[in-house]
Amino acid sequence: MNTYIYELKGATYINLTNRCTNNCDFCLRNTRDGVAGYDLKLDKEPTADDVIQELKKKENLGEVIFCGLGEPTMRLDILLEVAKYLKSRNAHVRINTNGQGSAYAKKDISKSFKGLIDTVSISLNAQNAEEYQKICHSVYGTKAYEHMLEFAKCCKDQGIKTVLSVVDILGEKKIKECREIARKTGADFRVRKYVE
Repeated sequence: MNTYIYELKGATYINLTNRCTNNCDFCLRNTRDGVAGYDLKLDKEPTADDVIQELKKKENLGEVIFCGLGEPTMRLDILLEVAKYLKSRNAHVRINTNGQGSAYAKKDISKSFKGLIDTVSISLNAQNAEEYQKICHSVYGTKAYEHMLEFAKCCKDQGIKTVLSVVDILGEKKIKECREIARKTGADFRVRKYVE
């Protein structure tokens, strides 16, 4: 049974894909099949209708987050169609992303988010391109970091709340450097807890 929708801490999460342009050392995909008892491994990726039918069963939609065991922006058309439905129900819509969606689509996708996505949370993960590639192993090599920061700026320019985040295991010095990168980008900054 494929899990397309799951609940965590009062929010609804959407699992669109298990594919990703990164293969991060600390990714849950490397150590488990899901989170909080939900099996998020997919043998079939959902259509927009698959997801919408599940969402229709929910009486109230507060915050809804595109975040599963893969990179949601790799399924951009599906994501946007579902986001339109979510906005019709006044949900607050967030995407958790590696920030490489525009590189993958070969165009600036932030423009298509306007009016549909309230918050974009981007995993910064490191203080420079070399460190990032060392731990994230992106298909874009060291260019991935540049793609990610450019995407953050574009989202910010679209008036979307943009957050750059790091995992708390980086250490104080690196976190401080990452905080400064976020400040220069104009994005908010968040330190998130590492999930083992």
